[in-house]
Amino acid sequence: MTSIPAAHPVPKPAPAGAPHEPYIPATQAPAELTPRAILLGVLLGLIFGASNVYLALKIGLTVSASIPIAVLSITIFRWLGRSTILENNIVQTTGSAADSVSAGVVFTIPAILLMGYDLDISRVTILAIAGGLMGVLMMIPLRRALIVKEHGNLPYPEGTACAEVLIAGERGGIHAKTVFQAFGIAFVYKFLMTAMKLWQELPGKVLRSYQSAEVRVEVSPELLGVGYIIGPRIAGYLFAGGCLAYVVLMPAIKLFGSAMTEPMFGTTKLIRDMSAGEVRAAFVFYIGAGAVASAGIIALARSLPTIVGAFRAGFADMRSSRLGQAVAARLRTDDDLPISLTVFGSVVLAIVLAFLPSPCLVRSCSRSFSPSCPRSA
Repeated sequence: MTSIPAAHPVPKPAPAGAPHEPYIPATQAPAELTPRAILLGVLLGLIFGASNVYLALKIGLTVSASIPIAVLSITIFRWLGRSTILENNIVQTTGSAADSVSAGVVFTIPAILLMGYDLDISRVTILAIAGGLMGVLMMIPLRRALIVKEHGNLPYPEGTACAEVLIAGERGGIHAKTVFQAFGIAFVYKFLMTAMKLWQELPGKVLRSYQSAEVRVEVSPELLGVGYIIGPRIAGYLFAGGCLAYVVLMPAIKLFGSAMTEPMFGTTKLIRDMSAGEVRAAFVFYIGAGAVASAGIIALARSLPTIVGAFRAGFADMRSSRLGQAVAARLRTDDDLPISLTVFGSVVLAIVLAFLPSPCLVRSCSRSFSPSCPRSA
């Protein structure tokens, strides 16, 4: 599952096919890719990336941090001195890219565990670097196809809302006071609940008359924040999925599986002796994983025409450049990296990964078989 955009009211997109006029004219080139913007983006990316990893491991999804990073960037740069809107945009872009990398790592980790590997730091690091580089390479041709040519067709609510925040900050109307207040309230609430144990973290009830179905509620600051960010529609999807799992699928599994006299394949207990948590871990998790995989495959199939069209346009630009048909001096907003970088960069990345020694092979083992490495067939 990918990160969920924020559900903020945004301006109505421009009509399809209308030329886009950027806030900073394309003929101007103010400070943008500066060292301080990159450093602040990396720092905020580490903080929000770590929180996103925790959130993804806990509830199975991540949320976009573009808007809070943009607000913090505007405020911090205001403390340090004047900055440009393009510098703030670099900060939020860098921070949100860190969120994307952390999400890619988290959602790939289960496959690594199922393959029998341990989660040592070297393997996770290689995975994050390779995924981040591949994402950058693939976005070189997709930027023009998905953003420039689809302007007015695709609303991009998160990006539009973030742009409005940056513009408001440029005019002096954005402060990070609310962000820090929310952080303090959430910290106090979480400390009283988990450390002081003043109230239950997961209050719930087992419905004995309904095939021992279990209903629990987790009222935590991180989940309340996620619900506010993603909005009622997507939050409703998540709630419906939880109701389907806990009050439909799990009672049905208990009802039809109670007559079995032997444990099913992959389990060690009879279904009638399993608790709600054990039924969820043994059966419902795999149903959810299959649904997520199917959604990903369908989304990929639907986006293939766009991806193919983006690469065709990129190769057409490369051929035009070779024939001398390209414009010598491009505008700032049209200065893309060449498509050849995507092709050769992907090939080089694949070769490096193919010949890179596995952490299991370079690690000295006193036994002929290391339990941290998958057993060969």
